[in-house]
Amino acid sequence: MKTLFLTLLIALSVLGFNAEAAEFKVNTEGFFNTYAIHGYDTVAYFTEGKAVEGEKQHKVVWQDEEWLFSSTANATLFEENPEKYAPQYGGYCAYALSNNELVDIDPEAFAIVEGKLYLNYSHRIAKRWKQKMAEYIKQANINWPTLGKPSEE
Repeated sequence: MKTLFLTLLIALSVLGFNAEAAEFKVNTEGFFNTYAIHGYDTVAYFTEGKAVEGEKQHKVVWQDEEWLFSSTANATLFEENPEKYAPQYGGYCAYALSNNELVDIDPEAFAIVEGKLYLNYSHRIAKRWKQKMAEYIKQANINWPTLGKPSEE
């Protein structure tokens, strides 16, 4: 009985830690935008290698935000493993994060690096970001835990 209690206690503490760690801002910025990453299908970046707009009938709620997908299959893939397909830094500009700023993105300006999706403000910024990508990712990873915290309401 004591072993079962300890096992449950450890499991709950681990689950609590993971749930709290996953709560970061998600980019829903932009004029008249209410969807994560402007309503683009985050799975399509991986499966089609391009930016594809999602559709409202293929909507998934994750991290309190609505994500759109171009197909039921992509929505299902995301539901099964959202961390695999979600963009880094909540879908904010990777270059700006390296400069300690939260900036909106152009969904067409993206790169997949080591199985992770990075979005940028524009194609021009994405080109600059790719020149020192490893350095910018390292710095953005340092900045994100502070900048990515949801604001207290």
